[in-house]
Amino acid sequence: MDFARKCANPTRAAWSHSLDGRPEPRQRIFEVGIADIGEALGDPGCRGGVQRTQILARATAQRSLAQRKAADCAPAKELVDPLADQIGEMLDLDRGWSFDTQDQSPRLGRFAIGGPPPLDLQGLAQGCDFGAGDLAPARHQFGAGKTLPAKALTDDLAGDVAQLLRVEAIRLVHHAGLCHRLQVTLAAKIRTKKSAPKPEQGEVSAAGSAAEPKSAPKSPPKSGPKSGPKSGPKSGPKSEPKPADLLAWYDRHRRVLPWRALPGRRADPYHVWLSEIMLQQTTVKAVGPYYAKFLSRWPDISTLAAAPLDDVLKAWAGLGYYARARNLHACARAVVERHNGKIPGSEAALRELPGIGPYTAAAIAAIAFDEPASPVDGNIERVIARLYALEAPLPAVKPDIAKRARALTPPRRAGDFVQAMMDLGATICTPKNPACALCPWNESCAAFACGDAETFPRRIEKREGDLRRGAAFVVCRADGFILLRTRPIKGLLGGMTEVPTTEWSKDFITSEALNGAPHFAALRQPLAWRKTAGIVRHVFTHFPLELTVFMSEVPARTAAPEGTRWIKIAEVEGEALPSLMRKVVAHALPKDRPR
Repeated sequence: MDFARKCANPTRAAWSHSLDGRPEPRQRIFEVGIADIGEALGDPGCRGGVQRTQILARATAQRSLAQRKAADCAPAKELVDPLADQIGEMLDLDRGWSFDTQDQSPRLGRFAIGGPPPLDLQGLAQGCDFGAGDLAPARHQFGAGKTLPAKALTDDLAGDVAQLLRVEAIRLVHHAGLCHRLQVTLAAKIRTKKSAPKPEQGEVSAAGSAAEPKSAPKSPPKSGPKSGPKSGPKSGPKSEPKPADLLAWYDRHRRVLPWRALPGRRADPYHVWLSEIMLQQTTVKAVGPYYAKFLSRWPDISTLAAAPLDDVLKAWAGLGYYARARNLHACARAVVERHNGKIPGSEAALRELPGIGPYTAAAIAAIAFDEPASPVDGNIERVIARLYALEAPLPAVKPDIAKRARALTPPRRAGDFVQAMMDLGATICTPKNPACALCPWNESCAAFACGDAETFPRRIEKREGDLRRGAAFVVCRADGFILLRTRPIKGLLGGMTEVPTTEWSKDFITSEALNGAPHFAALRQPLAWRKTAGIVRHVFTHFPLELTVFMSEVPARTAAPEGTRWIKIAEVEGEALPSLMRKVVAHALPKDRPR
């Protein structure tokens, strides 16, 4: 049976169609359509990505060959024997496929993969009619701005080929050498049913899910974390995790971070220490601007140690967890006094410094000095819990995770290995929708073999703290000042600046709030307070808070009560106000208010 290519634009889809001009126009014969998915979805000029040939077989009524131009009868791109027993490779690794929503949308609009009618017959240059059952049922509808679900797409296409050609798709093979967040190379190997073993009860099938016995009823899912051993697949992970595989992935895909040394260069201990303190309980995105500001103002640990604490707190304002700023300043002074301004390289010596715990000491020792230390942050915690499918919930499983992380850490390139684990958890092994197909350790991951990686690590639902309430008092002076004070060094928001407030309690009574208002002894008459509309809400780690805001004004040059001070309203942005107090000031003093 002869086939010829019918598509005028080779960058779209190239369809082969029977041109057998037999005299019996209604005779039903076996036809095969070949779709070059790589050309339809990817960039034709790209290399090293995915080219997928999808084969759709159908029986149709053969019609007489219409009169065509010579240019229409180009030689077929492929000759396919639909009755062959061995199909061979269904994927080609010659072209790149970028999962960019702006790049894929126009191409997907012109070529529907297994999608419903209407079909662009003019664009495909098909001379025959398509019936309602000619194409596979619709599975994915891609809209503008949506990322292409690569794994689901290739699974469906491999399934179509296997079903139509009476073979069985065994698995998808990920080529780690071409792994990237935005580019993926996949290969689907197809074997005949004779050579493919059928999955037994509890084994993993081709789609990655455990095969179920036909007669066994499904048991309802259990709530809460599992405490007993997991009844996973019999096969389990195919190999043990190798640090060399992760380091090879890291060498290609390492993140570029302002505090991270370039490849081949030694990390600056001051940069590592500063970044690790800032990154505690804080995201990389939030830390970036603060890190740059600190480094430009205090380029080394000696200048930071010589700075006043109030200046450090002001520069830290808005980053949260303000005890870290106080500890950062105290640690800088301790390094100057005890170690002549040089951060020590041993994990034990680091733990003796203020504000440095077990994790921070291990991170600095490994990243800055390449010591074989094993810090465990949230990213590494998630990677280890999934790699070994640890059933114990957090925080009880933490010691086991730390033990396994130490066992994995290689004696050489310990710092790179730690950062590789962090990058893997931040970019691939994410809390939701992990990209397991791109992971260099997916064949060694027990959770991936079970098909439920996203459920690890197990967690016990946290109980939200009780709501606390209070009142905040914003007092403005007629000559453009606002009343502020400094919180006690110890305790929540220690050493930070705030407007006067009452205590925050669960049984706060709003009608009695003015009993805690600041008192101006120099004024003959009590202040006239007015309650602002609405409340200020803020959530701390252990409890939510609601503050009712009261406002008042006093004459110019009025003396501040004991323990408070006047600050120009125009300069309040430069004060060490935590996020909560910035909300209070913004609530009471709109931006359009003259200052």
